[in-house]
Amino acid sequence: MSRRDEPVESTDETSGASVSSQAKAAHQPKTTNIIYVVYFIATLDTTWMFLQFSVTPYLAKKLGFDTLWFGYLQTTAGLMQFLGGPLFGRFADLFGARAALSLACFASVVFFLLLAVANHPAILFAHKLPTIFMHVLPASQMVVTDLSEPEKRADVLSKLGLCFGIGMITGSTLGGHLSTHYGEAFAACVGAVGSAFSLLLVLKFIPKTTKVQAPRTNADHAADAAENTSKSLFNVGEITRLTKFPGVTPTFVVKIVAGLPSGIFQAMFSILALEFFKLQPEQNGYLMAYFGLLSMVVQGGVIGPLTARYSENSLLLLSIGVSSFVGLAQAYMQNVFQLCLIVVPMIFSLSVFNVITDSVLTKSVPSSDTGTMLGLCASVQSLLRTVGPTVGGFLYVNYGVSSIGFIQFVVNAVVFVFLFQRRLKKKTEHKA
Repeated sequence: MSRRDEPVESTDETSGASVSSQAKAAHQPKTTNIIYVVYFIATLDTTWMFLQFSVTPYLAKKLGFDTLWFGYLQTTAGLMQFLGGPLFGRFADLFGARAALSLACFASVVFFLLLAVANHPAILFAHKLPTIFMHVLPASQMVVTDLSEPEKRADVLSKLGLCFGIGMITGSTLGGHLSTHYGEAFAACVGAVGSAFSLLLVLKFIPKTTKVQAPRTNADHAADAAENTSKSLFNVGEITRLTKFPGVTPTFVVKIVAGLPSGIFQAMFSILALEFFKLQPEQNGYLMAYFGLLSMVVQGGVIGPLTARYSENSLLLLSIGVSSFVGLAQAYMQNVFQLCLIVVPMIFSLSVFNVITDSVLTKSVPSSDTGTMLGLCASVQSLLRTVGPTVGGFLYVNYGVSSIGFIQFVVNAVVFVFLFQRRLKKKTEHKA
């Protein structure tokens, strides 16, 4: 995969570059503080997200949803985020980090308020509409990507995964406890208040833009004026242009094909916990907290050392290979204890796969387009969540849980063999 394009500087700009480097070093403490605030905001957002995971399945069951209709509900959310991902990324590149994060947090407030008053199936579907703007995690990824060096990209992105793990633990535990003792509506109100607090943090601490600002010349301003017509939020050409950079399209194909089977299992997990494992809300919360703890260990203490020692291509192959065997184990899974054992390699493979593919893709485009690229990455995840519930519901009802695992095993095994053969072919060409 290619590295991110490096700016070409003339000899006349050497002194300006030196001054820019000194300024960057002087602002390093401020940059670090911004990254820490972003980590905290991402942790809060993940907390509220997993809180609603402990609310929605049980509320849907009270309103008469069966497995298939719950799949349609999840598909609605996935479709909204699939459509909104690229537009949100483009919005972030055009209007800056503060505006993007503010929009995402405000959408979360509306989402939880609608969930709190959902007493009819139509309202439960309507509460998924704000998810078109609910992209706090991709916006957070954009900020830390803008403020980090390319060689440290995978490490800082994995730290966001650590925040995800913390939020998974607190949100699942809190959501299960609140739903059991105070009801789903109260838990949703807590999510709305928490999202409003995240919005206040964004307005207080996040700068208007986190993009690196190069010294401007009159020629630059003239070029900007000429390009204003192309800088439209709904300019599809500006979004799809990124797929033309070397290595971007193959990485996207791998991200979609290899990620689809595991996406099906994730999309169906809430209904599997309810029907297959027969878990109560509080028990489900504890299980999700266990998943979060594993995610914290992997993303906070494992991925960083791995990326420092091994190449991204090697780690990508490793994650796909492990995911294949995880699918085989899922096919024979019978109880919660077996699930707890399978989850260890599953979280490892998912964490490495997502961090490496996001890192490769953001390095493949100019820094001015990282927001749009991360929006496209978010759309891939949303596409999996869109297709996953419907496909997963069909497979579960007609063929059982084992069918989901077998599909993951076969698909990831095929992708692994394809990438491994391509890697061997490249090595042979280089030797020749």
